[in-house]
Amino acid sequence: MEIDNKLLTKLEKLSKLNIDESKRDEIMSDLTNIVNFIENLNELNLEDENSLYQSTKDTSRLRDDISSQNKTIVDEILKNSPKQEDRSFVVAKIIE
Repeated sequence: MEIDNKLLTKLEKLSKLNIDESKRDEIMSDLTNIVNFIENLNELNLEDENSLYQSTKDTSRLRDDISSQNKTIVDEILKNSPKQEDRSFVVAKIIE
Protein backbone atom coordinates (compact mmCIF):
# COMPACT_ATOMS: atom_id res chain seq x y z
CA MET A 1 0.00 0.00 0.00
CA GLU A 2 1.33 3.39 -0.94
CA ILE A 3 0.85 6.29 1.46
CA ASP A 4 0.08 9.35 -0.63
CA ASN A 5 -0.22 13.02 0.26
CA LYS A 6 -4.01 12.80 0.62
CA LEU A 7 -3.79 9.94 3.15
CA LEU A 8 -0.97 11.65 5.03
CA THR A 9 -3.08 14.80 5.29
CA LYS A 10 -5.94 12.74 6.70
CA LEU A 11 -3.62 11.04 9.21
CA GLU A 12 -2.20 14.41 10.12
CA LYS A 13 -5.69 15.72 10.88
CA LEU A 14 -6.70 12.62 12.87
CA SER A 15 -3.53 12.69 14.95
CA LYS A 16 -3.66 16.47 15.38
CA LEU A 17 -0.07 16.72 14.19
CA ASN A 18 1.45 19.29 11.87
CA ILE A 19 4.03 17.76 9.58
CA ASP A 20 6.61 20.09 8.11
CA GLU A 21 6.63 20.20 4.30
CA SER A 22 10.31 19.25 4.22
CA LYS A 23 9.56 16.01 6.13
CA ARG A 24 6.42 14.89 4.26
CA ASP A 25 8.20 12.75 1.64
CA GLU A 26 10.34 11.04 4.26
CA ILE A 27 7.34 10.31 6.49
CA MET A 28 5.28 8.99 3.56
CA SER A 29 8.13 6.66 2.67
CA ASP A 30 8.52 5.47 6.27
CA LEU A 31 4.78 4.87 6.67
CA THR A 32 4.66 2.97 3.38
CA ASN A 33 7.50 0.72 4.59
CA ILE A 34 5.71 0.08 7.88
CA VAL A 35 2.42 -0.82 6.17
CA ASN A 36 4.24 -3.10 3.72
CA PHE A 37 5.97 -4.87 6.61
CA ILE A 38 2.62 -5.46 8.32
CA GLU A 39 1.18 -6.78 5.06
CA ASN A 40 4.08 -9.28 4.94
CA LEU A 41 3.16 -10.47 8.43
CA ASN A 42 -0.37 -11.17 7.21
CA GLU A 43 1.05 -13.68 4.74
CA LEU A 44 2.40 -15.93 7.51
CA ASN A 45 0.60 -19.21 8.07
CA LEU A 46 -0.15 -19.30 11.78
CA GLU A 47 -2.95 -21.85 11.82
CA ASP A 48 -0.92 -24.37 13.82
CA GLU A 49 0.40 -21.81 16.28
CA ASN A 50 -1.02 -21.58 19.77
CA SER A 51 -2.40 -18.07 20.19
CA LEU A 52 -2.47 -18.40 23.98
CA TYR A 53 1.30 -18.61 24.38
CA GLN A 54 2.72 -16.99 27.47
CA SER A 55 6.33 -16.69 28.52
CA THR A 56 5.83 -17.42 32.21
CA LYS A 57 4.14 -20.30 33.98
CA ASP A 58 2.64 -18.09 36.64
CA THR A 59 -0.56 -16.28 35.95
CA SER A 60 -1.21 -12.76 37.04
CA ARG A 61 -2.57 -12.55 40.52
CA LEU A 62 -5.55 -10.26 40.56
CA ARG A 63 -6.69 -8.32 43.55
CA ASP A 64 -10.30 -8.29 44.66
CA ASP A 65 -12.23 -5.41 43.18
CA ILE A 66 -13.54 -3.88 46.37
CA SER A 67 -14.97 -0.40 46.29
CA SER A 68 -13.94 1.91 49.09
CA GLN A 69 -14.60 5.57 49.55
CA ASN A 70 -12.43 7.50 51.92
CA LYS A 71 -14.24 10.80 52.41
CA THR A 72 -11.08 12.83 52.93
CA ILE A 73 -9.45 11.49 49.74
CA VAL A 74 -12.61 12.08 47.69
CA ASP A 75 -12.89 15.64 49.03
CA GLU A 76 -9.21 16.30 48.30
CA ILE A 77 -9.61 15.13 44.69
CA LEU A 78 -12.88 16.98 44.12
CA LYS A 79 -11.57 20.30 45.40
CA ASN A 80 -9.47 20.52 42.18
CA SER A 81 -12.53 20.06 39.98
CA PRO A 82 -14.06 23.14 38.37
CA LYS A 83 -17.53 21.53 38.62
CA GLN A 84 -18.84 18.78 40.84
CA GLU A 85 -22.18 17.32 41.72
CA ASP A 86 -23.12 14.56 44.20
CA ARG A 87 -19.45 13.93 45.01
CA SER A 88 -18.65 13.36 41.30
CA PHE A 89 -16.92 15.27 38.53
CA VAL A 90 -19.16 17.15 36.09
CA VAL A 91 -17.75 17.13 32.56
CA ALA A 92 -18.97 18.46 29.22
CA LYS A 93 -21.13 16.14 27.16
CA ILE A 94 -19.13 14.83 24.19
CA ILE A 95 -21.44 12.13 22.81
CA GLU A 96 -24.85 13.03 21.49
